[in-house]
Amino acid sequence: MLTDQDRIFTNLYGMHDRTLSGARARGHWDGTAAIIARGRDWIIDEMKKSGLRGRGGAGFPTGLKWSFMPKESDGRPHYLVINADESEPGTCKDREIMRHDPHTLIEGALIASFAMGAHASYIYIRGEYIREREALQAAIDEAYDAGLLGRNAAKTGWDFDLYLHHGAGAYICGEETALLESLEGKKGMPRMKPPFPAGSGLYGCPTTVNNVESIAVVPTILRRGGDWFAGFGRPNNAGTKIFAISGHVNHPCVVEESMSIGLRELLDRHCGGVRGGWDNLKAVIPGGSSVPLLPASVCDEAILDFDWLREQHSAFGTAAVIVMDQSTDVIKAIWRLAKFYKHESCGQCTPCREGTGWMMRVMERLVTGEAEIEEIDMLFDVSKQVEGHTICALGDAAAWPIQGLIRHFRDEIEDRIKARKTGRASAVAAE
Repeated sequence: MLTDQDRIFTNLYGMHDRTLSGARARGHWDGTAAIIARGRDWIIDEMKKSGLRGRGGAGFPTGLKWSFMPKESDGRPHYLVINADESEPGTCKDREIMRHDPHTLIEGALIASFAMGAHASYIYIRGEYIREREALQAAIDEAYDAGLLGRNAAKTGWDFDLYLHHGAGAYICGEETALLESLEGKKGMPRMKPPFPAGSGLYGCPTTVNNVESIAVVPTILRRGGDWFAGFGRPNNAGTKIFAISGHVNHPCVVEESMSIGLRELLDRHCGGVRGGWDNLKAVIPGGSSVPLLPASVCDEAILDFDWLREQHSAFGTAAVIVMDQSTDVIKAIWRLAKFYKHESCGQCTPCREGTGWMMRVMERLVTGEAEIEEIDMLFDVSKQVEGHTICALGDAAAWPIQGLIRHFRDEIEDRIKARKTGRASAVAAE
């Protein structure tokens, strides 16, 4: 269990002062110049030692990602781009950081940019986040007024500018290369890789794209040491993590906890348990809407981290835990996600453009029971043809929830089709 003194985000619920003076009183912006004085190599080594893996979903080691940036400039500027386009259904962790603890992100942006030789950083914020943008812009203005940003930022000898860019509300712009296209004023469509952003990213310059939470934890890790952060969670799954728990729990919440916490422990301690008791649990989506669900049968032993969930053919994603109790029409729930991905596909890749609509239409018929039983396997096959055959991971995101449904709730789908054929009303979808 994470104790209060080990929490990085000390104002996650907005109970305290979110201004610069409030942040400083809670220990932020403390010795920033001293951290930067230790040099780039020390910062990157310490980040590697911490074991921090990207908090945006993919889980790539953050220190390693930073080390891909060129050590010396070839004349092109370097950029840090912070991905605040938090559009994954169920995910609302970065929102709380930007609303209530924005200075963790701003200080992290300065340190991370210095480590990668960037004099400018862009925060790309989701189109629907109006109040969050206002809170973050107010915090950036405060930091400029206090000399923490701009020329000789925070008396570090490093000139650093931070820009806030408001997106227009497209889910695809959460994909790092589509985000860069959008930031350049083009249509948000993913780029082919290589070249990777570290070689040619924003405006063709070396760029690193990091998630809000990944950057916001940096100052605390460097103040307390990489080994401290690595002490939480299992090996290769280190650190503290913000979990966003929604759905059928008594108290939905956003909470910072240790990595590798048990699912049941998380729900019982912070959410007052599953609505109607643990035995009323039907399924859990453990990492935001794009990952396959877990049936109740494995939830007793479930551990929330990258490696355990991968072994269960699911994923940790953004740690947005969506809880479904026995009242859920799970087929209809997955159809709703299929509809979302169909709507949000940018249309660049044929398997995704055509496949998402095709999968949604079959799912529609599974919901009403009008499909044939043979179509279940056909749907699974098509999802496999979409998965891994697109430029970005949206194809995978559309395929995985459907694969999870068929893997764990095939009986329910078959029951509904048979019920429709025999006219038995009880198994047919709720209106």
